[in-house]
Amino acid sequence: MTLGGMIMKDRERVNKTVIEKTVKTGISFGSALAMVVSYVNWHSLFWAIIHGLMGWVYIVYYVIRY
Repeated sequence: MTLGGMIMKDRERVNKTVIEKTVKTGISFGSALAMVVSYVNWHSLFWAIIHGLMGWVYIVYYVIRY
């Protein structure tokens, strides 16, 4: 294997790790943000939980659809 090939494989591995961490953090942050904004607007824990879960419903829909 050439040096260029080794560098490309290492770069792909690093990129995959960065993307996975970013997605996990983004999903968690997005759900938390939706819940906080919902609670501030509606002053209801029920709606905050519903809005937090709706983000997950959209993710499942996106995975199935695309």
